[in-house]
Amino acid sequence: MLVSAAAFTANILIIRALGRYHAVNVWLISCARFVIGLGIIYAIYPREFAPRNLFTNRKLVGRGLVGGLGVYGTYLTVVELGAGRAILIGNTYVVFAAFMAAFWLGEKLRPVFVVGAVITFAGLALLTNVFASDAHPRFYDLVALAVALASAYVVVTIRQLHDTEHTSTIFGAQCVYGLIICAVPAAFHPESIPPFGWFLLLVASLTAGLGQITMTRAFRDLPAGEGSLWQMLVPPGVALGGWLFFAEHFSTTELVGAALILAGTAWSAIRR
Repeated sequence: MLVSAAAFTANILIIRALGRYHAVNVWLISCARFVIGLGIIYAIYPREFAPRNLFTNRKLVGRGLVGGLGVYGTYLTVVELGAGRAILIGNTYVVFAAFMAAFWLGEKLRPVFVVGAVITFAGLALLTNVFASDAHPRFYDLVALAVALASAYVVVTIRQLHDTEHTSTIFGAQCVYGLIICAVPAAFHPESIPPFGWFLLLVASLTAGLGQITMTRAFRDLPAGEGSLWQMLVPPGVALGGWLFFAEHFSTTELVGAALILAGTAWSAIRR
């Protein structure tokens, strides 16, 4: 899970750099990630991967469709909002996943968890300027929130699927259905990308594939809360990288909101 967190942090910062270097279609970025992901699956798990199950298991279909859209939404918000803001909003998935696990898996929500949830939602409101008189939530803030909900659904579904499916097949669902979703829009927006842009795209796709397959494998042995806690290294890492490399900054209110989101989600994960 630690390797996964490091890979995801690198992936988001490389995508941000790619957006700065060359305006690449987000559909194409997503397709590259899915293609490289399938290559990693066949390189590491050629015998375990069961592609037929992708079209017969409804939970795999749901995991693939929602996960594929979530990848596109993540990259879109990173480009439009900045790396730190997009990932901090997306990190609220930890709280949403706990609520979904309680509803679908019958897990108990202890009263102390509500404290973390309230802190997280208060931070989200401050970060997105819900209470500000001179600013308002942006459209892409709402997209990032939708991505958080999608991520929560994926985490809970992965836990259910590990009882019957191999890691490679669960990851493969995202790659296959993500390609189905993104390939046509990417084809309708062809672009001329310089060689260094292709290099960045390749490295970003490799880090994404590494992060996804190690996370999926780790959730086989780690509880959702503990695994999510390790993944919480990603938002501060991305925010720090955004500040160092891309001059991203937060207002005082937004900074407080970001801190509350990290504190609330960490508390929620620890209590679970």
